[in-house]
Amino acid sequence: MRAISSLLGVAMVLMGGIWILQGFNIAFLDSFMADDKQWALWGALLALVGVGQIVWSNTRENYYRRR
Repeated sequence: MRAISSLLGVAMVLMGGIWILQGFNIAFLDSFMADDKQWALWGALLALVGVGQIVWSNTRENYYRRR
């Protein structure tokens, strides 16, 4: 379960990075998100949540080991 949670966090960080690049028009993709700074903000928030997910999933105590 820890690996799935960590992979979900990595996916959120990568998706947030793509949104940041598109928001600042660095990704060179033609989309509705290009050159819209709001998407850069949403991407930064998603990346932060992803980092939190990775940290949380790798630092919490395993529930089943305590039993």
